[in-house]
Amino acid sequence: MEESPYDVQKDSKPKIVIAGASGYIGRNIINELTGADIVALSRNASKQKESSEKVTWRSCDLFSMVEIEECLEGADYAVYLVHSMLSSARLTQGTFEDMDLILADNFAQAARKKGVKQIVYLGGLIPDTEDLSRHLKSRLEVEKVLSSYSVPVTTLRAGLIVGPQGSSFPILIKLVRRLPVMLLPKWTNTLTHPIALIDVLTGLKESIGNKDVYGKTIDIGGPEVMTYKEMMIRTAKSLDKERYLVNIPYFTPQLSRLWVSLTTNTPKNLVYPLIESLIHPMTAQRERMVEGISYGKTPFLEAAKDAIDFEEKHTKVKLSHKNNRSSSVTEDTVRSVQRLPLPAGKNAKWVALYYVKWLAKLLKPIIKVKIDENYHCQLNLIFLKEPLMEFSYSKDRSTPERALFYISGGKLADTEKNPRGRLEFRQIPETNECLAAIHDYTPSLPWFIYVFTQAYVHLWVMNRFKKNLSQYSFPDENKMG
Repeated sequence: MEESPYDVQKDSKPKIVIAGASGYIGRNIINELTGADIVALSRNASKQKESSEKVTWRSCDLFSMVEIEECLEGADYAVYLVHSMLSSARLTQGTFEDMDLILADNFAQAARKKGVKQIVYLGGLIPDTEDLSRHLKSRLEVEKVLSSYSVPVTTLRAGLIVGPQGSSFPILIKLVRRLPVMLLPKWTNTLTHPIALIDVLTGLKESIGNKDVYGKTIDIGGPEVMTYKEMMIRTAKSLDKERYLVNIPYFTPQLSRLWVSLTTNTPKNLVYPLIESLIHPMTAQRERMVEGISYGKTPFLEAAKDAIDFEEKHTKVKLSHKNNRSSSVTEDTVRSVQRLPLPAGKNAKWVALYYVKWLAKLLKPIIKVKIDENYHCQLNLIFLKEPLMEFSYSKDRSTPERALFYISGGKLADTEKNPRGRLEFRQIPETNECLAAIHDYTPSLPWFIYVFTQAYVHLWVMNRFKKNLSQYSFPDENKMG
């Protein structure tokens, strides 16, 4: 019998929690993990396969640290495969970078609290340059945040993954399939290091429970390095199609992302970050490669043909980005996240209390802001008895680095329909920045009125607050104009 790679007692099965289990990589890695009990996390587990003796599906909102802690109870290892490119609320204000940051921070803190031995994270190859795309900066930021809470993290960095039903390679297949004449921008001469899906799964499997790679960042790649142009030519060969290629040296990434989105009918929020990353060489660096994990053995042409054959055999089992979004979004909810500067020597709790005092001055005299000794906060319109909004400070769930308030009432909040609304201020580890976030807020105003009134007011207020914090350099906190 093959020896288990997991660092557990031989008479017990390790418990592995997979965050993002319903995604492309998650669905496939589940089948590769033998000899373990799997807890598969998804926004909506009822949409997935039924639980079995080996796999337990659980619904989990990764924006809720409470839910993550419950799901990580008793876990030995965790695999983190999350990327928030798609909206998780009917109205989302904020960037995917900030959403990803909150998710990773929640997960890492919960993993520390529950004694998880290791987190294995699949990120992206990072070029040796400071001028990274938004997408790659976010991947690097997630790496750092996951590693900030004492749980050993093993990061596998991969470039384009060649397989069916993912994001990048299916886009390439659509381009080659639909365009007899292909316009090739200058960036298609950039080197890339594709890797077959099966080789990614091998790398992940060999990393889980492997003490030799605790705390390491590992590049992985296939046996061939090529340009994007060469990859398109080989993909056309896999499809048994001849394509006429025309070099267009002045076709910018900005134009390319629009062209790719329209041609492939892929949402812009998926295409744009990916295309922006293509201006840099995306190749694995030998000094960050590990034998048995990094070196994929499957040639590109073989991996491409396997992916295309799989797609053709499973045409009825196609995932729609639109359907993914609608199944995961709670009706009439709002998520709003803003990144703020953090004054030197201050923490998230300070920012939260400073915000309340600053807000009182900003809205005076139309709206009065009250806060008691327990940090319970009310926003009152001067001619109404009932407050517009009420926030209750959660002492048990707050720390100096994270101040959490529940939206507990007020005329502008429908707390009966949705009692999960909350406001938080969270410090980003090892930076001079913090995040202000509203989660699962359900407004009481009719939706179309809320979107064009209160939602805009909130953004205006947060932009003013951001400007105020950026100018904060005075000791007298009564001067908060």
